[in-house]
Amino acid sequence: MVYAFVLIKTGAGASAGVLDSLEGITGIVEAHIVAGEYDIIAEVEVDEVHDVLDVVSSGVQTLDGVLDTKTYIALE
Repeated sequence: MVYAFVLIKTGAGASAGVLDSLEGITGIVEAHIVAGEYDIIAEVEVDEVHDVLDVVSSGVQTLDGVLDTKTYIALE
């Protein structure tokens, strides 16, 4: 199993809508609105490392209101 954390920057007022949309993306197991440079942190759980790319590029980054993402793959 591969775990990753995706930091998501959203447009003004878009965080709640993006958070709701994340629930429909396979591989996202948890997500929270946070304070800081990024607006949402999402936890990804998938079978293979390349599946993280699919979740982020074909899922998260296609959502309306998403401006930027950073992905961190857990090493433990």
